[in-house]
Amino acid sequence: MKIKEKKQLRGKSIKELQTILAQARDEVKALLFEHNRGKLKNTGSLLHKKKDIARIYSILGEKKLVEENI
Repeated sequence: MKIKEKKQLRGKSIKELQTILAQARDEVKALLFEHNRGKLKNTGSLLHKKKDIARIYSILGEKKLVEENI
């Protein structure tokens, strides 16, 4: 994920982030399925997608903390 994409994620609302998170989780499931079948050529993509999910969780946590403090 590039810096520009990270900044764009921070600008999104909680609901938008949750939909992006659901899509990313579906992509990881599909990648795992392909990996288990032995068809996945780029295994690094699985690692990158998992890191993207962790970033989204971090941003969601920050936004929820900010909402609680308001």
